[in-house]
Amino acid sequence: MSPSSPPAQAPRRQLSVGQNQLSPHLLPTRKGSMTGLGVVFRPQLPPERLRAVARVADDVGLEELWLWEDCFREGGIATAAAALAWTERVRVGVGLLPVPLRNVALTAMEAASLHRMFPGRATLVVGHGVQDWMGQVGARAGSPLTLLGEHLDALRALLRGERLTVRGRYVSLDDVALDWPPERATPVLAGATGPRTLRLSGARADGTLLTASTSPDGVRQARQLIEEGAKEAGRGEPHQLVVHLLAATGADAEARLLAERVAEGLAPAADVGVAGDAGVVAAAVRRLAEAGADTVVLQPTGDEPDPEGFVRFAAEEVRPLVV
Repeated sequence: MSPSSPPAQAPRRQLSVGQNQLSPHLLPTRKGSMTGLGVVFRPQLPPERLRAVARVADDVGLEELWLWEDCFREGGIATAAAALAWTERVRVGVGLLPVPLRNVALTAMEAASLHRMFPGRATLVVGHGVQDWMGQVGARAGSPLTLLGEHLDALRALLRGERLTVRGRYVSLDDVALDWPPERATPVLAGATGPRTLRLSGARADGTLLTASTSPDGVRQARQLIEEGAKEAGRGEPHQLVVHLLAATGADAEARLLAERVAEGLAPAADVGVAGDAGVVAAAVRRLAEAGADTVVLQPTGDEPDPEGFVRFAAEEVRPLVV
């Protein structure tokens, strides 16, 4: 805790794991309005490249810049803080923070710090993480679904300024509250792919992030599963759905997209990813939006030759074609 005098403590609240703690402060859906558009800074790039990419994103009016916390590349919170500090307006998302690596109190402390220093500009997503990677660092959970549910419940409550005592299978807190909780609503998203995790996200998160291996039909199915989870939990609030879209442009776009699909184990003809000019990419964005995506994040291939140029392409050429 800070050596300075903390603000008045939040009232103590007992939180039993498994109990739904629902926030009244949720992300508004973009349905009926303009689809959100972003770009991923992939961690295949060295961290020192982030500053130039972030500044271009800010300068050209890109709405969202997304980062990954991939083992064993760049840390999500460190890169998000740097990107936010180097820019003035672009929103920065981290998709995602693997919960097996993080004590929930630490996640809450770091999230609250970002939200207070850069109000309204940070989006954090938590999720299972890649299980093989979690095993490599000795953090693989016996029940990833239980861990994620406990983490979501506690994290959202801490960010609301609540004082918690929790005795769960994975999350254990004894009279814990943040000295500096966020001053405004701070929705927490969950990364999800499988049916059980999608239902869990609908029940216990404020939004969901889908990977770039998700087709428009996959988005529709995910939206349905999320809604089922929300209904079972008695929730009726809007639920933000963010979807990554693998995208390539330029003379060798088709070849790079095909290589990426093969590397990810996707069928060459899978309805995943897009290669072409701004019109072709914008049409793919619209298909995902029509399927239920509120925000589409363009994910360049791992060998994208011009990351700054890709950001300009998204903001200046694709954005005007997406409504």
